[in-house]
Amino acid sequence: MPGSANLNTMIKAARRAGRSLVKDFKEVENLQVSRKGAGDFVSRADTAAEGIIREILTEARPTYGWLGEETGGSDGEDPTRRWIVDPLDGTTNFLHGLPHWAVSIALEHKGKVISGVIFDAAKDELFYAEKGTGAWMNGPSMNDERLRVSSRSQVSDSLYATGIPFADTVVDLPSTTQQLKNLMPFCAGVRRLGSAALDLAYVAAGRYDGYWERGLHSWDIAAGVIIAREAGALVESLDDSTVEPHELGNVICANDAQFNEFVRIIKQ
Repeated sequence: MPGSANLNTMIKAARRAGRSLVKDFKEVENLQVSRKGAGDFVSRADTAAEGIIREILTEARPTYGWLGEETGGSDGEDPTRRWIVDPLDGTTNFLHGLPHWAVSIALEHKGKVISGVIFDAAKDELFYAEKGTGAWMNGPSMNDERLRVSSRSQVSDSLYATGIPFADTVVDLPSTTQQLKNLMPFCAGVRRLGSAALDLAYVAAGRYDGYWERGLHSWDIAAGVIIAREAGALVESLDDSTVEPHELGNVICANDAQFNEFVRIIKQ
């Protein structure tokens, strides 16, 4: 599906960065890796991918602001628009040779995400959306497919995704284990695959029926929020439904048929 000039530029940047990452992924054992903190790594591939994305986006829209996982934030001449970029969501998977990671790019306008692109380069699946035009996936066949959330209304039939605290984030472990204790006896299963961006994209594609997680950053979920919403999901912050999830770094989403029940179970 043809998109706006901004969306096409985002797709171009995501695909080019993804191709760069795939080359490094094939030689993952030889990557030059530096440690940022317990369980949180940054690789040469990660930094290079963000450089590729920033060069393409800045050349196309030099007045927009910027927020990137590796290079931080900077204001643009246009105070209303900002790129939000995670060049490699699922870095730990990447470094362990697990083919479940993605490039995530979002465009924010006046605090609201209006466009999002998530590229799973290892599987050649591109998820994208613009506000008001639906969510789409372009897979290996190169055909654009409209994304729709699942129609399951019963929690007992549903598959969910979340994140599990690790290392320095274990302070959140008690609340996470309580939420799992609340949900797991009543659902078909819970998955933890290690990429928040893809978790949201999979809700949009109907592969998961719902997803929740705390302790995230804007770049982890900004693109996924708009993609899930445009596919028909209800998406809110876990802590304040009036604040955009990417602003607070936590999120809960599901289809309309079961959203309220899902939220009730997770928050009880």
